[in-house]
Amino acid sequence: REHRALLEQYALIASMSARGNCYDNAAMESWNHSLKVEAIHGEHLATREQAKAHVFDYIEVDYNRIRLRSTLGYLSPEQYELANVA
Repeated sequence: REHRALLEQYALIASMSARGNCYDNAAMESWNHSLKVEAIHGEHLATREQAKAHVFDYIEVDYNRIRLRSTLGYLSPEQYELANVA
């Protein structure tokens, strides 16, 4: 009930596939795993602000610019964009 109230409050639409479809959340599960293993595991962050800054840094620097993607031919998004600008 609380979940549904939050969805309505913020006008969010939940992603739901047919019952038993295990691939619906595969991309998000993969992202959560990467975040936990590469950025959070073993870190000791004293405040919420430190945690937010740490996660932001991981997303904006490591994940979005440096991390290689199989869908981009094992290039980082930054390398891929540079190679395909011309």
